[in-house]
Amino acid sequence: MYRVASASEYLVITGIGIDDIKLSKKAWVLPGQSCTVFDVSPVNYTFEVQAMSAEKLPFVLPAVFTVGPRLEDMPSLQKYAKLLSSHDKLSNHVNELVQGIIEGETRVLAASMTMEQIFKGTKEFKKEVFEKVQLELNQFGLLIYNANVKQLVDVRGHEYFSYLGQKTQMEAANQAKIDVAEARMKGEIGAKLREGQTLQNAAKIDAETKVISTQRKGEGTKEEIKVRTEVKVFENEREAEVAAANTELAKKKAGWAKEAQTAEVEAAKAVALREAELQKEVERMNAMTMTEKLKAEFLSKASVEYETKVQEANWVLYNKQKAAEAILYQTEKEAEARKATAEAEFYARQQAADGEFYAKKKEAEALVALGQAQGVYLRTLLDSLGGNYGALRDYLMINGGMYQQIARINSDALRGLQPKISIWTGANAGDTHAMNEVAGVYKMLPPLFKTVQEQTGMVPPEWMGTFTDSTHRPTINN
Repeated sequence: MYRVASASEYLVITGIGIDDIKLSKKAWVLPGQSCTVFDVSPVNYTFEVQAMSAEKLPFVLPAVFTVGPRLEDMPSLQKYAKLLSSHDKLSNHVNELVQGIIEGETRVLAASMTMEQIFKGTKEFKKEVFEKVQLELNQFGLLIYNANVKQLVDVRGHEYFSYLGQKTQMEAANQAKIDVAEARMKGEIGAKLREGQTLQNAAKIDAETKVISTQRKGEGTKEEIKVRTEVKVFENEREAEVAAANTELAKKKAGWAKEAQTAEVEAAKAVALREAELQKEVERMNAMTMTEKLKAEFLSKASVEYETKVQEANWVLYNKQKAAEAILYQTEKEAEARKATAEAEFYARQQAADGEFYAKKKEAEALVALGQAQGVYLRTLLDSLGGNYGALRDYLMINGGMYQQIARINSDALRGLQPKISIWTGANAGDTHAMNEVAGVYKMLPPLFKTVQEQTGMVPPEWMGTFTDSTHRPTINN
């Protein structure tokens, strides 16, 4: 539904698609939305505020406030729409709200001022009330369009303003009497002063008249001489001006003649230039005509050549397209052949792999069967040997030729080494002398040195022994 507000109204729309509220003069109201119309025209609120001054003197302050929504500020207007638009502006709710703010701020301000300050500074008091109330009304989006504070009124039993008025009246009456007496005194003194000044002025005027008469005569003579001199100067100036005018006239005549000649020359040049321009235009038109003619001739030739070249290019393009199609067909066939070959090779490899897998599988099955048979064989042997694992191991090593293989490996290792073996003995078995053990050690040393020398090529140090015969038998040094 399309809604339109009047000149002094606004639409408040809420609902689907609107986060908070929407203010408008005209809008579509969609399903799921709510529209309310509120009036923004200001309203007069009349109050009689009962306040008390700093001296604890009560008084009544009649006031009329014209209050309405703040139209030039959209956030303030939104505040008013949220807080007060649902109530009638003349309802008790709005009236009590505005009255409470005005009375509260007025009482607070009046309590900080004396009665004299309130009475004499009515304008400033009104301004202060206006500013304080406006600050509070801002939070509701309201604006004071006009505030009229009437004359302060006494509370019954506290006739401060009436007494103050009587005081003012008496002071005004007394001041009026004083003013009348002063005016009468000034009138009498003024009359006497006027008479004396009249006599003084008369004598002064007579004396000044004689002086002025003498001055007038001298001034008349000076003026006469001055006038004659000025007349002569004026005549000379006139003659000079006439001569200057004649000279200027001659100059102007010469200038006019010069300008006339110049104009004639310029006119002749303009005619020549115009003729040249016309001739140039004619030549340009001829050139354009010739150009169009040549353009038409060459264009027709160029069109024929263009069509011919286009046909040739189309023929060449057609041949290239057919050749490309043939190459593409051949390439596709070759790709299909390669694909078939690859598929055949893949199938062959797959068959070979399947065969190899089958062979491996059979081999594994054979190994499993062999292992199972060997297990049965070993279990049978172990049972036959009465569960003796050592006897089973010896039997398997003998049966497998393990000892023969070990002997062969050792013999192959020693073959070709040609080792030198030294054999010596100790003391006699039947000799039990105490020094026989020491003698046995000494007898062991020469063969030991000999063996070390033969195996490594090292000889014992001289302090231990030396080789004396050709067989290099060592001699022990005592």
